[in-house]
Amino acid sequence: MLTRRRLLVALGATGASLLAGGAAGCGRSDAPTLQRIRESGVARVAIAGEQPYGFSDASGRVTGESPEVARLVLRAVGVDGIEAVQVPFDRLLDILVAGHVDLVAAGMTISPDRCARVAFSRPDFVAQPAFLVRRGNPGRLRSFADVRGRVRLGVLGGSAEQGWATASGVPADALTAFDGQSSLVRAVADERVDAAALTRISLLDEVRRNPGLQLEVTRPFPVRVGGREVVPAGGFAFRREDTDLVAAFDAALTAAHASGDWLRVASPFGFGAANLPPADLTTAALCAGTA
Repeated sequence: MLTRRRLLVALGATGASLLAGGAAGCGRSDAPTLQRIRESGVARVAIAGEQPYGFSDASGRVTGESPEVARLVLRAVGVDGIEAVQVPFDRLLDILVAGHVDLVAAGMTISPDRCARVAFSRPDFVAQPAFLVRRGNPGRLRSFADVRGRVRLGVLGGSAEQGWATASGVPADALTAFDGQSSLVRAVADERVDAAALTRISLLDEVRRNPGLQLEVTRPFPVRVGGREVVPAGGFAFRREDTDLVAAFDAALTAAHASGDWLRVASPFGFGAANLPPADLTTAALCAGTA
């Protein structure tokens, strides 16, 4: 059921109040999370409304790569459905840690700073960033190094791209953070920023759905932080104490990657075999910053 999702779409202070008000009715019980969601048949997930990772379609159904993979994996561990809460991207981990949801299904990049707060599944996918620019790419942007000192760059607040841009030397006064993907794209179209950085999968989806905006997506580019190339891998986030849930989820996700089921449910959202994580890529290495 999606009734709770419709009630708890959190946008700023209003959403925070809704979440706080709903906590008494949906807080964690004393039972381990995996046991509780198996008994109830429903896992509470957080999404950010970012296409194609996690969003509501025209009928109100929560979909996207991450919710669909979550449904697939959770069924394999004995949980029949999901109930979703949408919040701004930079609040996803807050509501997870607070216990309002059981996992984050939003295509979140696994990074050392996030690993300090939460546990992550094994890598779900890899997806390189790109820039959204006006047609012709007048700034000739090919990497974050091209942004430094001469380009106004838009990013999603709390995103990996925001952190990578900062780590790459993009000055704070050249960065503008937006709380949603649509506002980020509109800022480029309205020339309030010169470009936006996000995963190339997301940006291609935006251009496909908005052909009249006169925008284009650059080629993907590698990100280097501290002299090391970063692996841009996304996963599902959990509370650190939910080790049994993470272990069960990982086993089922590994099986879905191997069987082709992951590709079947992810491909409608622009993912292909090239987005499958390498077999030797581990969450531990991504969290340690050594991948």
